[in-house]
Amino acid sequence: MRRPSALAIALLVVGLLAASAPGQYKPEFKMSVVVGPAGPWGEAATRFSELVRERTQGRINVKPYFAGQLFAGRQTTEFLLLVQGVADFAIGSTINWSPQVKELNLFSLPFLFPGDKAYRALDAVQQSEVGKRLFQIIESKGVVPLAWGENGFRQLTNSVRPVRRPADLQNLKIRVVGSPIFIDIFRFLGANPVSMNWAEAQTAFAQGTVDGQENPVNSVIIPFKLWTTQKYITVWNYVVDPLILGMSKQSWDALSAQDKDIVRRTALEVMARQKREARAGLEGSLEALETLRKNGMEVIVLTPEEVEAFRQATLPVYRKWKQEIGRTLVEAAEKVVQNTR
Repeated sequence: MRRPSALAIALLVVGLLAASAPGQYKPEFKMSVVVGPAGPWGEAATRFSELVRERTQGRINVKPYFAGQLFAGRQTTEFLLLVQGVADFAIGSTINWSPQVKELNLFSLPFLFPGDKAYRALDAVQQSEVGKRLFQIIESKGVVPLAWGENGFRQLTNSVRPVRRPADLQNLKIRVVGSPIFIDIFRFLGANPVSMNWAEAQTAFAQGTVDGQENPVNSVIIPFKLWTTQKYITVWNYVVDPLILGMSKQSWDALSAQDKDIVRRTALEVMARQKREARAGLEGSLEALETLRKNGMEVIVLTPEEVEAFRQATLPVYRKWKQEIGRTLVEAAEKVVQNTR
């Protein structure tokens, strides 16, 4: 038999080493982001991509695709992009993922989190068995959840009149996200909810064809300067919009154990900071609202009694969606909220 040449042996060794070396990944990992690069949400995406690239010495090159570039305006399809591996990462809203993970509608139950302890109760639910169960459900559907973040408690703005009681919403045309529970809430309050993407909504506000909208202060109302088209804001914390930094299970399974650890630790670090930034001036104080006042908005902060009137008006929606989400899961969350001090 002929002996293999030294060159052939060397090439074989190099090939085996290359095949077995960890971290031989695709050149780009796509990250879906609904919003643009500004604000706590978008800045977290940039921070995460830079840190992961640095900490993996370039093995994992994450590129954020801002403003919904990957899902072409249909933000409720983002979860499917992760399942299919079209997107590798996303910092996604639980609202946008709820069509595929109905249990995430938990956070959209009207007035689940009481105003005086809203943030503490939210954190407690996410850290409890309820939060763990939600992450298990998400992973079972093909997305690995890495860390909680926050878009924020959603407040109401409009250009017509102050809103202090349910009757004030009568016949107001309010832009809402494309999730059925939001349609139900505003219909029960007497408003006319319309679902449209954000770019269309801003044009509608300017033209006066849509009266108002509901979104968090720090991530939408201030960055988009809604005071240019909206005169009134009602602070009522009626639902909350957590974010989740998740990764396609297909992409996750291809990572080495070392890189999985780096990605997970970085996600927890970045999203903890993102949460703090989303809450700045809103948790323990209302300093962020001064920006709105200075720009001419009339700020209506509802009293507990005024909030209770809205909660009573939306109880039929709460009861309906408690069944849809799962009574056991919702009651477990209610217990955590009740026990939060």
